[in-house]
Amino acid sequence: MAGIGTPENPLRVGLFVTCLVDFFRPSVGFAAIKLLEGAGCAVDVPAVQTCCGQPAYNSGDRDNAKAIARQVIEAFQKHDYVVAPSGSCAGMLRKHYPMLFADDLDLGPLARELAAKSYELVSFLTDVLNVSAVHAEFPAKVTYHDACSGLRELDINVQPRKLLQTVKGLSLVEAEDREVCCGFGGTFSVKYPDISNAMVSRKTDMVRATDAAFVLGGDLGCLMNIAGKLSRENSPIRVRHVAEVLAGVTDAPPITAKR
Repeated sequence: MAGIGTPENPLRVGLFVTCLVDFFRPSVGFAAIKLLEGAGCAVDVPAVQTCCGQPAYNSGDRDNAKAIARQVIEAFQKHDYVVAPSGSCAGMLRKHYPMLFADDLDLGPLARELAAKSYELVSFLTDVLNVSAVHAEFPAKVTYHDACSGLRELDINVQPRKLLQTVKGLSLVEAEDREVCCGFGGTFSVKYPDISNAMVSRKTDMVRATDAAFVLGGDLGCLMNIAGKLSRENSPIRVRHVAEVLAGVTDAPPITAKR
């Protein structure tokens, strides 16, 4: 695997944009590119990439999940690393692709190779590139939501907080039960809407108790779910992806979700 790049020979990083970022929040993708390029990477966004296949995989549709995964594996073969602004999608590539192709003599090694070089964005910046600070300003009181996949599959916890501490004007206050699921869970929120709503209601109660002006996080699905609930509760608390704040890309309106 590649190490740290140099100005003469930068790391070739493929950005896995994710479906939600592509369709609902392109500013997160642009923020990710800014952060990666600022850390000295040469960033490529393969146009042929699609979904990571997680909805099919979580629904038990292994055939379609494998078909999608094959496309992803092929699209990112030439890159030194693959980076996603989502712990959920990065977890799919890193943890579940090898299981999907465990018995495939041809694709199994390629899936394991992709998994080994795939990272969530903030984890990649801190754990691989050794980025310890950002040059951004965000004068606001914020709280941070730990998304399930990033926290439990990829052990992402201190990394975003480490970088947020270097954002000028930002004050981070931790919510009670910050690591508890927001109730989104991809298809879970569709299959079990009542349970999902109860979970996100508890989450927004904890968020409001912090008196924060913003909720930040690393997974857009969670953030849209939380934003939707806050909106239905007529709460003034706003929601942003952590990459936008770290990159200083905050021109776009806060994240919203339809009522």
